[in-house]
Amino acid sequence: MKIANNLTKIRNKISTVEKQFGREENSVCLIAVSKTRKINEIIMAINENQRHFGENYCQEAIEKIKAITQPNVVWHFIGPIQSNKTKQIAHYFDWVHTVDRIKIARRLDEMRPDNMMPLNICIQVNTSGEITKSGLSINKVEDFINELKHFKRLKVRGLMSLPEIKPSFDEQRNSFSLLKKVFHKLRTDNP
Repeated sequence: MKIANNLTKIRNKISTVEKQFGREENSVCLIAVSKTRKINEIIMAINENQRHFGENYCQEAIEKIKAITQPNVVWHFIGPIQSNKTKQIAHYFDWVHTVDRIKIARRLDEMRPDNMMPLNICIQVNTSGEITKSGLSINKVEDFINELKHFKRLKVRGLMSLPEIKPSFDEQRNSFSLLKKVFHKLRTDNP
């Protein structure tokens, strides 16, 4: 029951924010981070119409993906990508949110089976310039995306960032505003 209540609460919050910012209803996709969760908990969420799940431990995720047979479940890899995990990620996931190196993109492209839809990817961008954070610097994003155009089994769907935690909401929002500007410029230049 707790899972159902939590999903209802977060969906209501999302709906409120969509209205507040003039977004189309249901335009925000909730990705439930299911790492460390048991299969029966994920199935409970699926029974409450949750379809998108995020995992960052490859082996643990694959066990869940194989065990969960409900239709229309979408799996997102949201963790750092190690070269030796690219084949598994390319075979089992629908989305990858943390692509920031051509070597990794190339391996994902090469390993994605031909009979599967292209792998949806988000480019990880380091908007705060922190040395400890992964991601491309803002000024390298456009060149990186241009290189990705040659990969037929990857589909660039967006940008993502995990910015530095700031003391105020406005400061925190600046990182996302910067990412949004880059995204809109890229969409204009690369329709």
